[in-house]
Amino acid sequence: MMKMLPFFQSPFGIRSGSEGCIDANRPFENTSASVAEPVPACPEPSADEIWSRDQDKMRERPEAACRASRASSITSNESCISAGDSPEKGNKGIKGMLKSAFKIVKKTKPPSVKQVMDLLGEQKLCDAIQHLFALEKSLSSKSEEELNTSQKDIESVYEVLKHKVFSTLKDSVLLAKTNPDLLQQAVEALKEQEKEDQNYMSENPPDQNMQFRPRKWKELWMATVKESVEARMKDTSRTPRTENLSAVGQNLLHMGKTMKEDLTVVAKYINKLYPPEFNVFSIYAELYHNYFASQAKKNAESHLEDKDIYLLLSWVHNFYPKDMRNDHALAMELDKVKLGSLLPSSLSKKLENKYLDSEEVTVKNSLSRCLDKEIQRWKEDKEPEKLNGHFQSELLGIFVIQSIYSSQKRAEDISKAVGEELSRRLLKELPAFLRSYRDAFEDFKEKSKKHTYYKPIVIANINNCWNFRDYTEKYVAEKDDSKADILSTLADIENSGFDVLLQQLFAQLKPMYKKFTENKWDSSSEIMNEIIKTTSKHISDFQTLKDPFYHAIVEKIHTRLVKEYIVRLLKRKVSLKTPAQQQTLAQHISKNAADLEAFCTSNGSQATWLNSALPKLAEIIRLQDLGAIKIEVATLATTYPDIRKRHLEAFLHIKANLSRSELKSILGYLADSTASTQPRAPLFSSINVS
Repeated sequence: MMKMLPFFQSPFGIRSGSEGCIDANRPFENTSASVAEPVPACPEPSADEIWSRDQDKMRERPEAACRASRASSITSNESCISAGDSPEKGNKGIKGMLKSAFKIVKKTKPPSVKQVMDLLGEQKLCDAIQHLFALEKSLSSKSEEELNTSQKDIESVYEVLKHKVFSTLKDSVLLAKTNPDLLQQAVEALKEQEKEDQNYMSENPPDQNMQFRPRKWKELWMATVKESVEARMKDTSRTPRTENLSAVGQNLLHMGKTMKEDLTVVAKYINKLYPPEFNVFSIYAELYHNYFASQAKKNAESHLEDKDIYLLLSWVHNFYPKDMRNDHALAMELDKVKLGSLLPSSLSKKLENKYLDSEEVTVKNSLSRCLDKEIQRWKEDKEPEKLNGHFQSELLGIFVIQSIYSSQKRAEDISKAVGEELSRRLLKELPAFLRSYRDAFEDFKEKSKKHTYYKPIVIANINNCWNFRDYTEKYVAEKDDSKADILSTLADIENSGFDVLLQQLFAQLKPMYKKFTENKWDSSSEIMNEIIKTTSKHISDFQTLKDPFYHAIVEKIHTRLVKEYIVRLLKRKVSLKTPAQQQTLAQHISKNAADLEAFCTSNGSQATWLNSALPKLAEIIRLQDLGAIKIEVATLATTYPDIRKRHLEAFLHIKANLSRSELKSILGYLADSTASTQPRAPLFSSINVS
């Protein structure tokens, strides 16, 4: 039985213990003032507590609030009847109290215009509209003259009521938490008016409609919501100014923030006040979306700065469809509405192309300026900086990669598709930049050989290639044509630098290698020690190369040392007729090969593929059995498939005891055994035989 209490006690009336919260005796003035203005208030529960309690009451009797309020204000000099107001009434029981209430209502005279105005002054909107309904129905018994006069009075009061109701509804987002009681009264008044219109329409044919019926408050409500939404979206003063944000960016931020916050209030508080047929959240969401979309379109069609194009695209592709759904309650409602994009796809695509064109030019110009600064640094009489013991130029490698990477990342933040398109474009710019860099480096090499820090600058430029190489290996797909182009250009720069660093060493080694043939390998150990000592001095200077390049240059040295040794063996300067002489030479070669391998390995060479070349040649010289020689030749050809007949014929000149037919047989076996596969690295093919 307690569930019937709301019928007697309006949830919108003055609460027990709240005297003075609403001044019932204050004069009814300034009816045009916004209902969002503060009302004298006593300490109250929080907005959420009020909301929860009032909703519980409304759920118990969804239609009781206004009717209970109407009954309470018609009786007992406009005071609400409560189950706890009088012990005597309480003793009658609920059923008796119901009968008494209906008798009082039946005997009570129709309310006066003054009573309605008093209720409006007390912000009792629901009570006021019920009284107006009663006044309207009482006119049927009056004369035509009385009817016109009374109807005018009623319409005057209706205008005041309408203003108060729709002023309240216009401020729904603000009042949902600050004054939920008042907002709920306004919504109930709207619902009752809509219901009264429907009742009238069902009882009267359309051609017999009165001048003032139907009143169409629902249509007015939709217009009011639209006005409220546009006003809030336009009022940028409510959003704090963000530093370094343009006017366009600030406006986008304000609209997005306002839409998200307001729709969250609608989803959590306002939506529950209305019946489903009002589609409250959908109407609010579409109005906010339409306004936001219209402003976005207006911006997109105007001349925007590059940073504003980026911001607008970020809102279209990222912030608007994603961040708006961070709140779970809001996300659930938005998923039902399906608002769509802020911009038409054609306009969005046009804006994306503007952004991509601009970003491509910006990065290209940035890389060009960076290279110009690097070239100026080469001209300074200053040693390059060292990092972890390696010469390098931070400006070029790091800045260029960061420029490209950050640009790609920013584009990806807009959308995956935009990021992929910009990456494709920039990957075409990187090879072009590296070619310009290679040309500038070649120019420096030729014109600045007397520079104080010539070799350190060359080393720094070789080291710079590592950042580009590492980036390309990690982020450029194998199927992308740009990858091969980039790696090829980097290899050109690296090898060009290696040539500069190794030129002096190789020039010093050449006369030392000639001593092998000049002395017919006498004192070969002393000659090899001299070669190793000279090479060691140069290798210590290469420690300032980054590890991958240090290993690469040591491998080049290793290859050169082995190749120059083979060249001396193919010079036809030595011809040995006896097996003993050949055995001695083979021992010298084996000893030299072992010393060479030990030196190169100790200095970091990873070119193990070179280690068997000299020992295999020494073994061919040592062997005397024709079949054994052929097997060793076949093994040599398998390991180093770039060896040719001319190389083997020149080498076999050392074995003067071979007959012409034996020599021909060995050479023929080489032709049959040589593999068609290309060698891992050239060894014999780079040796010219006279």
